[in-house]
Amino acid sequence: MATIDFWYSIGSTYSYLSVMRLPEVARTAGCQFRWRPFNVRYIMVAQNNIPFKDKPVKAAYMWRDVQRRARRYGLSPIIPAPYPLAGLVFANQVAIIGAEEGWAEDYTRATYRRWFEHAEPAGEEPNVSASLREIGQDPARILPLAASDVAVEALAKATDEAMQLGVFGSPTFVVDREVFWGDDRLEDAIHWAKTEGEPDSPQS
Repeated sequence: MATIDFWYSIGSTYSYLSVMRLPEVARTAGCQFRWRPFNVRYIMVAQNNIPFKDKPVKAAYMWRDVQRRARRYGLSPIIPAPYPLAGLVFANQVAIIGAEEGWAEDYTRATYRRWFEHAEPAGEEPNVSASLREIGQDPARILPLAASDVAVEALAKATDEAMQLGVFGSPTFVVDREVFWGDDRLEDAIHWAKTEGEPDSPQS
């Protein structure tokens, strides 16, 4: 079965679309995804790439684009969602603990749902604790872990790995170091994974 690394950062608006549809895509496409949280804000600042700050026309387009694509996927977000996230880094530190313990996917879906469908910013209360409880995790245990130096270092290490692969935004799908950026490139990543990166046969 093909495996695709799903690099995402809670705080990315377009990642909502991938996060909420990925389990069904995995089932229908017959592939599996490895959920890889990282800090996209760090990479964007390092690369002087702040896509929507002080760009109201571009931001308005982004929200409308998310809304259109969400409708296509059967999703019902409240647009615009709270943005940007003050708790972006902490939200991903929670996710990095989840990645180590095996519940990152469930947490990420829960926190995005509350953020986009209930206007509760991810990385803040009540979203964080409610999302953890929803997936059967104890906030009293997880929140100190997520705030620890261990989580800080783990997220930094994951972010560095993402940068080394050429990841510059979220969501990004990586297949054997081949990078596909954006929710609209998910199907391309699946095709590449299934054909093992072989180019299409030339037409006769």
